[in-house]
Amino acid sequence: MKLQIYMNKHKPWIETSYHGVITENTDIVLLDPPLVALDKDAPIPYAGEICAFNIHGLEAPFEAVVLNGTSGEGQLRARGLVDCELQKEYTFIIQAHDCGSGPGGTEGKKSHKAVVHIQVNDVNEFAPVFREPQYRAAVTEGKIYDSILQVEATDQDCSPQYSQICNYQIITTNTPFAIDRNGNIRNTEKLSYDRQQQYEIQVTAWDCGQKRALHSVPVCIDVKPVCKPGWQGWNKRVDYEPGTGSKQLFPKMHLETCGGLLSSVRTTVELQTSHIGKGCDRETYSEKSLQKLCGASSGSTDLLPAPSTATNWTASLVTDSGRDSDLIFRFEGHQAAKIPDWVVPQNLTDQFTIATWMKHGPSPGLRAEKETLLCNSDKTEMNRHHYSLYVHNCRLVFLLRRDFTQVDTFRPAEFHWKLEQICDKEWHYYVINVEFPVVTLYVDGVTYDPYLVTDDWPIHPSQIDVQLTVGACWQGGEVTKPRFTQYFRGSLSGLTIRPGKIESQKVISCLQACKEGLDINSLESLDKNIKFHFNPAQSILVMEGEDLENMNAAVRKVSYINSRQFPTPGIRRLHISTAVQCFGEDTCITIPDIDAVVMVLQPSEPRITITGVERLSWPASDLREPGGIALFQDLHIISTVTRADATAHDTAHRPGVLEEIIHNLDYCDILVLGEELRLGQESLQLQRSALLGKHLDATNSTSGMSIYGVDSMSNYEQVIRQVHYSNWQPGQVTERRFRLTCSELNGRYTSNEFNLEVSVVLHNSEAGEHISHMVAPPQYMQVVHHPSMIHDLFPSHSVPSAATVVIVMCIAALVVVVVLGIYRIHLTHQQEVKFAEMAKETDTTWDDSALTITVNPMEVGGISPHIMLQDDERALVMHAAYITMCALSCGIKAPLWRTMFCNLPLFFVPATGS
Repeated sequence: MKLQIYMNKHKPWIETSYHGVITENTDIVLLDPPLVALDKDAPIPYAGEICAFNIHGLEAPFEAVVLNGTSGEGQLRARGLVDCELQKEYTFIIQAHDCGSGPGGTEGKKSHKAVVHIQVNDVNEFAPVFREPQYRAAVTEGKIYDSILQVEATDQDCSPQYSQICNYQIITTNTPFAIDRNGNIRNTEKLSYDRQQQYEIQVTAWDCGQKRALHSVPVCIDVKPVCKPGWQGWNKRVDYEPGTGSKQLFPKMHLETCGGLLSSVRTTVELQTSHIGKGCDRETYSEKSLQKLCGASSGSTDLLPAPSTATNWTASLVTDSGRDSDLIFRFEGHQAAKIPDWVVPQNLTDQFTIATWMKHGPSPGLRAEKETLLCNSDKTEMNRHHYSLYVHNCRLVFLLRRDFTQVDTFRPAEFHWKLEQICDKEWHYYVINVEFPVVTLYVDGVTYDPYLVTDDWPIHPSQIDVQLTVGACWQGGEVTKPRFTQYFRGSLSGLTIRPGKIESQKVISCLQACKEGLDINSLESLDKNIKFHFNPAQSILVMEGEDLENMNAAVRKVSYINSRQFPTPGIRRLHISTAVQCFGEDTCITIPDIDAVVMVLQPSEPRITITGVERLSWPASDLREPGGIALFQDLHIISTVTRADATAHDTAHRPGVLEEIIHNLDYCDILVLGEELRLGQESLQLQRSALLGKHLDATNSTSGMSIYGVDSMSNYEQVIRQVHYSNWQPGQVTERRFRLTCSELNGRYTSNEFNLEVSVVLHNSEAGEHISHMVAPPQYMQVVHHPSMIHDLFPSHSVPSAATVVIVMCIAALVVVVVLGIYRIHLTHQQEVKFAEMAKETDTTWDDSALTITVNPMEVGGISPHIMLQDDERALVMHAAYITMCALSCGIKAPLWRTMFCNLPLFFVPATGS
């Protein structure tokens, strides 16, 4: 069959350009105009038919298919799913092809090239997402803001309709905030810092296709108070744990200037401790112990000691123990005390010191009277003041009138000081050093010269006794009835007078030193441009600088420190004042003062425990030895505190753990229980050498011994172990009981009462001596030994010659016994004489010491120190000699000697005989 060939004269025709739209995730493209190819060769088969549409482009994901070759209709579709978010538009070239001249498509013709522009339509498949996970802003109270902050959400859809955010909404209810379509948040009412310091709201968003964000976003808005210049970031209370050293007071504090530029800042930090003890936390040891601790000269007299049997002149005064056993005497204008003559220091030379703590305020009334602290005046007849210390119109006056025997010219007599401290109602330490005619006053360790010195004539000598008084002046003459006058109103403590020596400034500073104060932590890291200054008590710190940040860093270093092991618990107030200067401005910001407190917590109370042997038994001979016996040879003193168990989880029921600690003691008392020691027969002894190298001293009496001074527990142990007890007549007291107690901080913490019982062990012979002494016949009482009794024992006719040897040997043994007895008595005599000499020498050596050691008791009351045999001892010797001679004479059958010795009566010679 012959193939028919058609003539293909014309090319296909299509539009020059096409615009199409396809929705993402579909494959059909809607073209405008529709894809149709025309061929003028139609209706000729093949030549007038459209066989294909070809696409030319850079990997365009589309294809064109012929729907009807005769009509030339075609369709454009995607080869796969299109994504608007990946590509929104496509542009490519399309060309139509006819079928040519025959079935093989030979001589086919192409149309011209047409441009196809495809736009991908978006689908709202993505929800809005906020750019930030949360938003935060701060506002100042009392203001209405147009916009506090703006939140922003985005949408990943490609079209404006679905990718744009059309709305924001606050979904938290009942909040004073609103938000607009652009995400700006504003407050709808004025905010108050006092009412609420922070708000947290939730915000959501919608796109323009009304698709809502899957997750809302939190927005935090902090409300700040109205900016006021001042210190910020400080705590009103700072807790201080005892024993922790220096603690920062303001570790996060900074100065807010509200944008003001400052040229200099000056800050003053004041620690207020006037309500603690005597003005601050000081050591509360007794005045004697403190003086010993500070190395003060010995020989001072405490005129205001604690009331006791020996110091009863302060019993009528009003005491205010305050805290921590700090002894204070209050004088209210009608109390005074007379110092006994035996206490008053005699022979005040040109050098002496008067020291006291005083708290005094302005005197009531328009015309203030003299207020006497200390006065030495005539006891009777006249009204002369020899020396006195008094306050008059807030002036401190010291009067010193010399005798004509000391000086006979017009000399300085009254020394006046005018100081604010005298009437500020605060505690101060006053020391008057007299180096006549120069008198120097120390107040809290600072020297002051008198502003006025008046001269006077010396006092005429007289035989009138003087009276030393405290709290007023004694007027014994020129009045109808002797009485006190010029009463003092205020408080005193530690009033002492030391004749013959003046106190050094180093000792004075030690006696009044505060154990708490302000400090600068890491002083070496303080900026060199910061200037600072402490007052002597370290209760006031002044800091000054030009750079604000350096000043902030410096103030953060300010610390509180308390060096006491057991500080006084309670509040210490802090006051911070600041002055600033601005650059070239007439007006500058004002920094308000701030007040805070340091709370010193209660220290763990120590438990002082004394242990050792509680019962001793000693032979009577050891008690008669010159050194006696050591009472507390096995003594141990320890101190423990109860700490909370840090490993326990239940803090409310946390068990206590005992922990041993080391601290000082200030006295230990050895008290004689029952009857006091018999003067001249028994005593407690302590060698002076035991106290060398220690801050300790001791006093001794028949009622016991007191060892005092601030020193370690180990030193107290060493000294107490060397306390000895002697009894020269142990047969009369066979048992003694002693009680030992120790103290820290003048009785604030006391030990247990350690009781010791000492028993005297009497040997058989000594027991017999003791009994025979109690039942001995009266002096010169004659005891007759009848000759028949001797003959019954030794009949002459019954002794064989062989027995004579035995009798002689017995007699020889008796002689040896007698000789040993005499030697023992002689040895005891030599030891007691030697001890008498040692005791006498010790008494001379210790004459200027505070320690009293009992010397040879046989010298007391004029008793001769020579050895005296007791009645039973003398009888024993005489009886042994008598038996010896009698046995000898009777055994050798010597009639004359037998008559002389065997028939002689035996007398008990009295102990007082020569």
